[in-house]
Amino acid sequence: MSEQNTAVAADVPITHDAEPQRSLAARLFSGSSGRSIGLVIALLLLIIVGVITAGDRFANVGNLLVILRLASIIGVISIGMTFVITAGGIDLSVGSVMGLTTVVASLSWVQLFAEQTSWIVMVVIALAVGMAAGFINGAIIAYGGVVAFIATLAMLVGARGLAELLANRSTQVVNVRGFLDVFTANLLGIPVLIWMFALVTAAGWFLLNRTTFGRRTVAIGGNLEAARLAGINVKRHTMYVYALAGLTAGIAGVMMLGRTTAGTSTHGTLYELDAIAAVVVGGTLLVGGRGTIMGTVLGVLIFSTLTNVFTQNNLSTSVQAIAKGAIIVIAVMLQQRFANRAGKPKKS
Repeated sequence: MSEQNTAVAADVPITHDAEPQRSLAARLFSGSSGRSIGLVIALLLLIIVGVITAGDRFANVGNLLVILRLASIIGVISIGMTFVITAGGIDLSVGSVMGLTTVVASLSWVQLFAEQTSWIVMVVIALAVGMAAGFINGAIIAYGGVVAFIATLAMLVGARGLAELLANRSTQVVNVRGFLDVFTANLLGIPVLIWMFALVTAAGWFLLNRTTFGRRTVAIGGNLEAARLAGINVKRHTMYVYALAGLTAGIAGVMMLGRTTAGTSTHGTLYELDAIAAVVVGGTLLVGGRGTIMGTVLGVLIFSTLTNVFTQNNLSTSVQAIAKGAIIVIAVMLQQRFANRAGKPKKS
């Protein structure tokens, strides 16, 4: 043992409250585990309720895939929302932007061009529309000085109105065979939409936790002025974050086209509220500075499982809404309880 370590050891009394003697629960609930354990418990309770009340109708592989498909589209939107909220912002327009992307990508001239060239054209146009809407949001917020709530609320109304005009308030059926063959297919027995959700989740996790972009996003949400003094171009990064949210809305629009085979201005109604709920319940701080992709995924799965359990038991949507609100409160309370227990120092 070195001289420094010996001195330290001599000055520190040996007690039973030392760090190695922390309880198993304290170690388990520390850090990200403490913030996610409430979600895991809530999800397990929902699964148990589903098995008890619906039996084999709930507990089968087919129904599991139904739950994951239900979670996939809102899940992709929620990944983008995680970045926005982590940066201290909010985006109320993602549902409307998603609806707009489905309309633009399914316009007759777009489908005709796609049939003459490739179905990828529809995908590129949907992603471009979503990203453009996000850039507009970000530019208005970062360079126009407009509060995020107001700017994105304006986009919510504007994007929905533009979608209605372009679609002439009608549903546009997708007829491009190549597009339908890809996005309605299964890969290894799993729908392509679920694979897309998994890929976006993996990319979002890597971007937030392993890149400079993610670190800057957390820094801006934690302390904007400190981030600026540290050399981060806060305005430009804010614009990029909202563009990312628009991109995920575009991806979700492509997935919605694949699931419903139709584009309409009503797609994505109130999706922004579901995404915000999933992100916040998942452990991302609403005031910014801390974000978790896996927590967001758990939040999305909780809500999709809840919907499936109530559907399996033929319960009304009103009861579903009440239970959804209760799940949000319980999950957040459990997260706070476990996180506080982990962070509370033990008395010597």
